[in-house]
Amino acid sequence: MAKTFRLVVGDDDAGLRLDAFLAVQNLQLTRSRIQNLIRDELVTVNENPSKTGYRVRTGDVLTMVIPEPETLQMLPEPIPLDIYYEDGDLIVVNKARGMVVHPGAGHFCGTLVNALLHHCSDLSGINGILRPGIVHRLDKDTSGLLMVAKNDATHLALATQLQERTVQRNYLALVYGRPRQERGTVRTLIGRHPQERKRMAVNVRNGKEAVTHYQVARVYRGYTLLRLKLETGRTHQIRVHMTHIGHPLVGDLVYGRARPALGLEGQFLHAETLGFVHPSTGEHLAFTAPLPAELDDILIRLEGGD
Repeated sequence: MAKTFRLVVGDDDAGLRLDAFLAVQNLQLTRSRIQNLIRDELVTVNENPSKTGYRVRTGDVLTMVIPEPETLQMLPEPIPLDIYYEDGDLIVVNKARGMVVHPGAGHFCGTLVNALLHHCSDLSGINGILRPGIVHRLDKDTSGLLMVAKNDATHLALATQLQERTVQRNYLALVYGRPRQERGTVRTLIGRHPQERKRMAVNVRNGKEAVTHYQVARVYRGYTLLRLKLETGRTHQIRVHMTHIGHPLVGDLVYGRARPALGLEGQFLHAETLGFVHPSTGEHLAFTAPLPAELDDILIRLEGGD
């Protein structure tokens, strides 16, 4: 059944954007979900549809209708999962390289979501029927640790930690060449490429701040293994930032070189560590996943001088 909320703006909240006002009303909705409801005209101000940027005024009467969740029509699939942690609120899974996180164009089966639905039916619905439980994502060819929420309250709490930059996310990446500095920080704006819409680019109009810290872990002939720490989590952030400083990821055919290297198609990138505070217990959880065999074998070959 759809839920309807009626709110009256007080003096203390006057002047806030409509989406910002609703975001602090303890409705257990993400900012993006609220914005979608506004765009779908399911939020009215004084009985009239409004825009996300409308500045609310004292005495405004807001009505929000939250539709009943759509029945999930995705097919659970018995795909093995490498689970590092699970309880009634969340799951931490080590995603395999080559696995798509959630269904999309060209990928309607064989995804992590299909596997999760077979493993457990209780996943949060905040991100809709195609991305249940998915708080953050990894690219198809990026392996490593991912947290998944089983309920909306946990999803919101984990999303808040991501927004506040308190989640620890460290990666391993093999790049071409060797950075001049042993460690450094890349800080740019990242947004959709103005011409190539499937790519991201730095310092574009309306881009969002993106911060990546890196440190040299191992130097090989022609390549460097980097440890990277994400401060923000923009789409393709590490891939874009490393290309920006002249050291694209090995195997990255989108932002790097246009042909496979070392027999690898798809970027050499692994989400090695993940740390966060459990929303229910307050306990700090931290996990580390080793490189998948395919990537580890490449490093062994480079150690031998290949």
